[in-house]
Amino acid sequence: MTDQPAGPTTVAQPGGSASGTPLGGITPAPPGGFLPGADRSRPPGPGDLALPVTGAKLLTGVDGQLLRVADLPADTEWVPLGTLDGVPAWGTDLSTTDDLPGRARGWASLAAEVPEPHATLAGRALAVLTWRRTHRWCGACRAELTDRPGETARQCPDCGLYVPMQLSAAVLVAITRPGPPGHVDELLLVRHATGPTGLWALVAGFVEAGETLEAAVHREVGEEVGLPVDRLAYFGSQPWAISGPGVLLAGFTARAADPHAEPVVDGRELTRAQWFGLDALPAQLPPAYSISRWLIDATVTAGRR
Repeated sequence: MTDQPAGPTTVAQPGGSASGTPLGGITPAPPGGFLPGADRSRPPGPGDLALPVTGAKLLTGVDGQLLRVADLPADTEWVPLGTLDGVPAWGTDLSTTDDLPGRARGWASLAAEVPEPHATLAGRALAVLTWRRTHRWCGACRAELTDRPGETARQCPDCGLYVPMQLSAAVLVAITRPGPPGHVDELLLVRHATGPTGLWALVAGFVEAGETLEAAVHREVGEEVGLPVDRLAYFGSQPWAISGPGVLLAGFTARAADPHAEPVVDGRELTRAQWFGLDALPAQLPPAYSISRWLIDATVTAGRR
């Protein structure tokens, strides 16, 4: 895959640290930061945060700031998203943004500019509203689904089918090996056949049903570059709003089991794979807001110690 996003969110960020994690990278969400939720016990207030979604884009103010409920028409139908620093946040699905303030922007554009946890909230809005739009009807009896109170889930009123919003887990891994004598370690970077093909990124892929995250790493690395790895360690995670609703990226670090082995790309998902010295990485790396970049930067930092 191209690595280009319940409960209190734990977000990996540059410069984070965590005991037990070789490279660090786990930074707990600050107290009161962003908390996902589905509370409809009170109606939206004029000063509550508003995240209107139109297609695959989010409507913000012209200055890039989040809108308020009062900025939208009074008859807008709202969906609860949670709270940001204690302020309720609501989303709505719009067919058009004509005559509304602000501008529609993709998640990547927003994430490149706004700080956490605003980017995570924006990603949740896109994920939840897209999921609701594509999960309106019961897949068993074709009745129209209804919302489950207090949950990001729907249920069929006729046959009782329970339809929670499901996450699609994906893994990505920073693989290193010892460099030549007297040189720093090397990092394996790859170029994908689809998506931003000009970037040097990390091996990544979706987790299969019945598979652990760790098993997915070993399988994806074996399939895409033909390398065995060991010393696998968890790094952190990030909701990822580019690959589709409900995608969660889980990052790992690993060492090449055979330090002399060279990667062999599958030719289908990857076009190139190459070892780079940690002091000579290419300029075409993933964006700064991605866990892929956080992994790369943390690997470089660790290599300097």
